Amino acid sequence: MASDSATAESKLTESTVEDLEVKDAQIIFNSVWASLEEEKGEENLRFPKEIFWLNGAPGAGKGTNTNFIMQYRDLTAPPLVVSGLLKSPEAQKMKDAGMLVGDREVIEIMLRKLLDPIYKTGAVVDGFPRTKVQVECVKLLYQKLIDLRNKFKETLFSEHFKKPHFHIVVLFIDEKESVKRQINRGLEAQAHNEEVIESGVGELEELRPTDLDPKAALNRYRTFKEKTYGALKDLREIFFYHFINAHGSLEVVRQRIDDELRYQGSLELDENTYDRISSLPVAMSISKHARQDLVDRLDAYVERQEGLFMQVVELIRRDFMPIIERHAISGSAVVNTESGILHNPDALAMLIDIFSERGYHATVDIHREEIPDSIDPKTFKIKTRIKLIYRVRVQFKGSEIRRGR
Repeated sequence: MASDSATAESKLTESTVEDLEVKDAQIIFNSVWASLEEEKGEENLRFPKEIFWLNGAPGAGKGTNTNFIMQYRDLTAPPLVVSGLLKSPEAQKMKDAGMLVGDREVIEIMLRKLLDPIYKTGAVVDGFPRTKVQVECVKLLYQKLIDLRNKFKETLFSEHFKKPHFHIVVLFIDEKESVKRQINRGLEAQAHNEEVIESGVGELEELRPTDLDPKAALNRYRTFKEKTYGALKDLREIFFYHFINAHGSLEVVRQRIDDELRYQGSLELDENTYDRISSLPVAMSISKHARQDLVDRLDAYVERQEGLFMQVVELIRRDFMPIIERHAISGSAVVNTESGILHNPDALAMLIDIFSERGYHATVDIHREEIPDSIDPKTFKIKTRIKLIYRVRVQFKGSEIRRGR
């Protein structure tokens, strides 16, 4: 029991932290967006049509492969390296320790940079998003761009608000390979810099403190694995998600990038096709507010139709729950009822919503059967009537059966 309690408490804590992170992201993003809107005007918030959000494990080769991705997509603007934009002493201190910089600082400077006209056709953003908050901000940015496109679609500004394409590109290597590459990079940069200092010829290369200390390099990798990689996976169901194995030679890795981008590129809809279906909401936007919408509906039932609502609750308690309880192991029950209460469409809606609030998923099929009702005494013809049978399928998480050995 103690173990189950600890597990439940852990899940609750994780859920609470995630909820707070989402709210933080909304506060941060909305604040930055409002500032940009006030400063530049909504019609001037013209972001790139295509953005590659490039991320990867330390040493995976983001810098090495950025130009290849740009050439593949005919992008001419220089890559936007997020770490290079953060030059404040506080940010530099955090980076040197292998830590992440504050989300608001990262997001504001990046969005301002993306508004530069040189990124009009597309941009590669190196090193973003890296946290759960930043991931949420990418979602919020995408929705804002969709909203702007819909708003200006029939105006003179329409050409500046194309359908956005977001690509999440993740170059992945394991822990051992990452530490090895980081240290090798540090040794090579150190040798190069010594040669430049002695000869006076050439330019010094950046030498990260984490590239000289195996423990710091390991910590940097684990920060990526625990915070960045975990957060990025949340974007797989929304955007083009390119997970690329970065082990192997440069040629092998680039072939994988080529194969991945070619396949995903073929899935992009034509502008006209997209316009035909874009008025339909995506599943994410519906499910996002589903819980609150359900609560609002249930409260409205009680406020406006309390008598009918209580009849439905009693129907479920009396006729449905005994059958559902008998099917607790399978997690699926079918209940047939002829209750006249359900002739009211509002009662059917209440039934489904009540089950949803209690953690069940209910669907209803209505079957009409013609049955004998009476006999005409003069003609002896049988008169019939239509009987309505409501077949309710209720699904829920079944019970596990534990068997001893």
